[in-house]
Amino acid sequence: MSHRSNRSRAALALLAAAATAMGVVWATGPAVAADPPTSTVATGLDNPRQVSIGAGGTVYVAEAGRGGDGPCLPNPEDPEAQVCLGDTGAVTQIRRGEQSRVVTGLPSLAGADGSRATGPSAVTVRGNNIAVLVGLGGNGDARALLGPDGAALGTILTGRIGQPLTVAADVAAYEDATNPDGAQLDSNPSGFVDVNSKRWTVADAGANAIVTVGGNLTDTTVAVLPPTPAVPPGGGDPIPAEAVPTNVVVGPDGAYYVSQLVGYPFPAGASRIWRVVPGQQPTVYATGLSNVTSLAWQHQTLYAVQISDTSLLSEGPPIGSLRRVVAGASQHPAVVSGLFAPYGVAISGTTAYVSVGSVLPGGGEVHAITLR
Repeated sequence: MSHRSNRSRAALALLAAAATAMGVVWATGPAVAADPPTSTVATGLDNPRQVSIGAGGTVYVAEAGRGGDGPCLPNPEDPEAQVCLGDTGAVTQIRRGEQSRVVTGLPSLAGADGSRATGPSAVTVRGNNIAVLVGLGGNGDARALLGPDGAALGTILTGRIGQPLTVAADVAAYEDATNPDGAQLDSNPSGFVDVNSKRWTVADAGANAIVTVGGNLTDTTVAVLPPTPAVPPGGGDPIPAEAVPTNVVVGPDGAYYVSQLVGYPFPAGASRIWRVVPGQQPTVYATGLSNVTSLAWQHQTLYAVQISDTSLLSEGPPIGSLRRVVAGASQHPAVVSGLFAPYGVAISGTTAYVSVGSVLPGGGEVHAITLR
């Protein structure tokens, strides 16, 4: 396995392979803990990722899609396989107990079975205006091989719900031009937060960087996260596991808080949450987490999703949890455990909305969890 290429997509590929090997088809997997109260508010989603809250408590979830008929690219983690392009990426809205896809036809890359998807990774909505962050898992040269239908990969798309979306910022082009971590050119934007209606701060999992893009100002690097020493399978000297930032949110103090997955060999307990203030070096807010893909604040309390509570190299299906983060600590209590491949979280009032089944087409769900 490459240590450098398509870092977050490699993790999802491992999860999908584990789930398939275990015969998992739908996102429910092992039973969700009965306490706190939990209900399912959306089903049938294609590789769902980050979740957000719009006006009136409406929930939005980005669906990475299920790929399509091509063009195709070699799968960097499996030279004998390919990922192929389709227009199956989408955004689903959950409002007053009803779910509907309010954006469709977005680019999606996936394997032949619709797993290992890269596509819409996050969404924000202001009024009737929507912004969708689209992943890539490569560089501009790879994107160009996909032709015009793949041009929106690695970008932020904006517009009004119900109307065509257009590219407002090109995250992958910024990686190609600046390469903030100085490593292989690789962009896979996986989470973002609005700065304003035309500018966003993005967690680029491929670039190991937090960047601010869009609007009339110059695109900038906010922070580069450092690698984590990790012992490879079988032992030996530690190797630098890449940071793989997965989401960025604004805290009650106005600082950015960034989750990280940590790349190969995906060591359990090595993920951190970083506090980032533009112009300053990132500082560690919490340690001892595993494979964190999303964050959300409820007042002064931070919650985190672990897509898997063990190493992504472990055997068996990917079982994760929603955790309440304790500042400065290395132990963080589980709010709900036993979730199958959870990914995104957003909070409205006392309810956390968590996407699960994030590695499979048609098997994704959103669970509503009552916080106490």
